[in-house]
Amino acid sequence: MYYNGIYHEFYQYNPNGSVWGNIVWGHSVSTDLINWIPLEAAIERDTPSDINGCWTGSATILPGNRLVIIYTGADPEKRQVQNIVVPKNLSDPYLREWTKAGNNPVIQPVGPGLNSGQFRDPTTGWIGPDGLWRIAVGAELNGDSAALLYKSKDFLNWTRVDHPLYSSNSSSMWECPDFFAVLPGNSGGLDLSAAIPNAAKHVLKMSLDSCDKYMIGVYDLKSDTFIPDTVLDDRRLWSRIDYGNFYASKSFFDSKKGRRIIWGWTNETDSSSDDVAKGWAGIH
Repeated sequence: MYYNGIYHEFYQYNPNGSVWGNIVWGHSVSTDLINWIPLEAAIERDTPSDINGCWTGSATILPGNRLVIIYTGADPEKRQVQNIVVPKNLSDPYLREWTKAGNNPVIQPVGPGLNSGQFRDPTTGWIGPDGLWRIAVGAELNGDSAALLYKSKDFLNWTRVDHPLYSSNSSSMWECPDFFAVLPGNSGGLDLSAAIPNAAKHVLKMSLDSCDKYMIGVYDLKSDTFIPDTVLDDRRLWSRIDYGNFYASKSFFDSKKGRRIIWGWTNETDSSSDDVAKGWAGIH
């Protein structure tokens, strides 16, 4: 994200080694997206709602330049729940410390057909015509993949909408969904926290099959659903963000240059023993 002149990158990080496990949120900052300063972990797994891991989430800038992050935590039963953190000290340009909301988890995996172990990766929020915030959460619903839709007035108390933003029976789970607007014929980005032009299209991105795929369509404000321009039952035919080794990407609006940037993860072909020897694993 870009906030008050600083780029922040948050990422899945194991502070105890270079293999997967003990996941917290790593944090690095930059002024140019090239040179980065690593900081202490931003979100630790130290409360019941994230004791078994702090997984993927998203940042949203609220009115008044207020910043909030919503992320997935694994609770003592290893259910996947959604939690909120806010900066502890806004006068710190690097935002080194974060405070967890007292009512975490703010969203729990409740409802018929919802798999509590496949319910994660909330998106950046956007405002609907009713003035309420919305987010989507990747889920397995009745055996199908779904981007579940939630509404909130204050970003702390959430209500699930009775239908998904979009769902498909061609797969069982979407990781790291992303939902954002683009303007045809314009290379600039659009800020989800601002009004979206009527001519805009929307992109629904999801991570599955070891790659990132996407659909382009319209966001129907009346039905609160995403309607793809083209529906393909075979997910192998869905468009890909990148044909290389690229997964679990997340986009953000760069207000400094008026563009949208997609940031992804590449997993090397090194063995676990190689990762341990070199002391790190995974690149962005």
